[in-house]
Amino acid sequence: MAPRAEYPEEGDLVIGTVTSIRNFGAFVTLDEYNKREAFIHLSEVATGWVKYIRDHIREGQKIVARVLRIDPAKGQIDLSLKRINDHQRREKTQAWKNELRALRLVDQVAQALKVTADEATETFGPMLVEKFGSLYGAFEVASGDPKRFQRETEKAPWASAFLKVARENIEPPHVTILGTLEVSDASAHGVEHVREALLAAEKADPESVEVQYVGAPRYRIRVSASQYKQAEETLKRATEAALKAIKSAGGEGTFTRA
Repeated sequence: MAPRAEYPEEGDLVIGTVTSIRNFGAFVTLDEYNKREAFIHLSEVATGWVKYIRDHIREGQKIVARVLRIDPAKGQIDLSLKRINDHQRREKTQAWKNELRALRLVDQVAQALKVTADEATETFGPMLVEKFGSLYGAFEVASGDPKRFQRETEKAPWASAFLKVARENIEPPHVTILGTLEVSDASAHGVEHVREALLAAEKADPESVEVQYVGAPRYRIRVSASQYKQAEETLKRATEAALKAIKSAGGEGTFTRA
């Protein structure tokens, strides 16, 4: 795993493995923090009254918990199972699985560079986590937006090997956003003006912009991109092009974001 702080912070969600269960709570090792031990008090296992703790957790179980308190002087970390929702639990679990996959991909990068995985991680791990949020995030950007990756890493000597592994193993992420264009022109050439306005929207980025007929004067505009910010910027360019074209021709137009 990419280098982390010695302790998590209060409020963090962490992945752990239940190692021991007592009547008063459960002991857990934190997978992301060198198996450091933490504790879940019985009152933090589940909402409501817990009669039998083993009805809720068991030894060997992988859990997602929230950090309540930390006392580094005593080496004590208190966790809660009940203070997270299902959505947070799923997101944290998926992020953990992604990072495990990223570590396997780092092994491939290390092999290409003819260094050990630890040496490769030490070379670029901290920098990539700082710039992209996680190792897996770095692989996603390298796969979906290689120019940005090269720019952010300043074309480091290891970047080409990293890019190659990303392209071969990571499906570029895609986001889709929608909006509605209302364009109309009551003049004799109005139909042609509307058509030109819609074409102007698609020409903003032919590979990612699609305009669909809903019912005159309404048209759905759909934009797909590898990143949300990129999709928003493309949507803005496309709608501005369409509105400029229809208004220049004497018609009217509005845009509503879905």
